[in-house]
Amino acid sequence: MQLKKYIQTNFPGLTLKPNLTSEWKPSLHLELAKGLYPFKEGSDELNPAYFQTVYYQATSLFHDLFSAEDEILLVTNSYRYRKERRKKRRKLGVYLHYIKSKDVRSRLTQATLPYMFEDDEEKEEKYTCQFSLRCRKQDIRYSILIKAICNQDFPSLKPSIHNPSNLEEPDIFFMNTTRNIIFYMYDDRGCEVIARDREAIRPIYEKYADWMDESNRAEIDQYFT
Repeated sequence: MQLKKYIQTNFPGLTLKPNLTSEWKPSLHLELAKGLYPFKEGSDELNPAYFQTVYYQATSLFHDLFSAEDEILLVTNSYRYRKERRKKRRKLGVYLHYIKSKDVRSRLTQATLPYMFEDDEEKEEKYTCQFSLRCRKQDIRYSILIKAICNQDFPSLKPSIHNPSNLEEPDIFFMNTTRNIIFYMYDDRGCEVIARDREAIRPIYEKYADWMDESNRAEIDQYFT
């Protein structure tokens, strides 16, 4: 199923962009590595324990949300300047580096959309290039991709997400089209999970209760209790 039709059918009215939890219910906002910090206390030295915890927690959550049998749409919003549209098309590293098979990559589709962020003063000069790929969990080098997403605010860490546009970092969405769940990790701090049916993510709500964003806990709880 094409991305646009899938969203219209299963998440009507949803715009696939950051802050999904403000657009859709039921939803979960989870924090990663609670109580830890990316830098060692009193210094600008990175804290390895923090990043190892983030990687572990994000990967554990991914395993619970996606099985080998599930069909996935891997969607990337790449933000670009309109003046660069006539230049030679650049390959998107998310799919070159993190999708194992060339045959799978051949299914990649692309759409041009308006710029996603209305409060940007330069919004008329920018646009969104949205890529989507139908695949399965085993087609993705997901553990490395998850690390790259976590590392995006820390240039010294590898792997990293290639960002030739030099605008906002690309936003990457993992969409489980079998269970109708969308998983979006915005960076090392946390992630959002939404579902068409709350029962699809009730196990996540129960298993990862300690990871809930406290500012949204009361609102989250009302959908599951």
